[in-house]
Amino acid sequence: MDSAVILAFAVTLAAGLATGIGSTIAFFAKTTNKSFFALSMGFSAGVMIYLSFAEILPKATQYLSDYVTANEAAGLAAGALIAGLVLMAIIDALVPSGANPHENTDVELLGNTDTPLPTVDEVQNKALLRMGVFVALAIAIHNFPEGLATFLLVLDDPEIGIALAIAVAMHNIPEGIAVSVPVYYATKSRLKAFRLSFLSGLAEPAGAVIGYLILAQFLNHFVLGIIFAMVAGVMIFLAIDTLLPTARNSARGHLTVYGVIAGMAVIALSLVLLRV
Repeated sequence: MDSAVILAFAVTLAAGLATGIGSTIAFFAKTTNKSFFALSMGFSAGVMIYLSFAEILPKATQYLSDYVTANEAAGLAAGALIAGLVLMAIIDALVPSGANPHENTDVELLGNTDTPLPTVDEVQNKALLRMGVFVALAIAIHNFPEGLATFLLVLDDPEIGIALAIAVAMHNIPEGIAVSVPVYYATKSRLKAFRLSFLSGLAEPAGAVIGYLILAQFLNHFVLGIIFAMVAGVMIFLAIDTLLPTARNSARGHLTVYGVIAGMAVIALSLVLLRV
């Protein structure tokens, strides 16, 4: 196999598996530490929202502008973003209300001191587990085309491609937190939390492999532009509709907001430093 292909795959694999670094944070989490939960969920929401508007959507618009005018590209990207939001809304509507964490108003997700724990545990654990799986699915959807894009860029220009892979790895770490923490809280299993987070990261190299073997000849910037814009919509919906309400229900005060600000600040600073 060509050494350039091996390098491109290795870089993409390393970027995807960075979710495992974030998932190890679950090893140190305690089920009674609601502040940690709120901060980590807010942090992950901040990362997702910032990346969607500051990186993914502009990238989608740039790709589309290779085929249409700038105004048309912006319109197509906006339409695809809304399509991603609508898609998530439809999926969310199909989930039974009893398993939907933000539609269950009887109890807080991490417990209500006025309600006996045996009554709360089963409901909150199912809700948290669903959220973790939902986050993992959304991240996997995002990582698949991202993995393909990273792979192809490294293959074409290793220096630029590796720089992109570093940025991807850095934002995959908090994404690993977003998956592992709710799963750990729901199952009390560090192994299950790590496994699901790890698997969501594998979508990155999977995108590279499938793209190289099957899809690369059919994909172009227009298709990737539409995919990236839809992924931005998926991530925004997930952050606003699931991560933020869950974090807000788990702790009082402004911890959720502080987490969002920290997430945006960290990812913004990392992206700026990588472009210097």
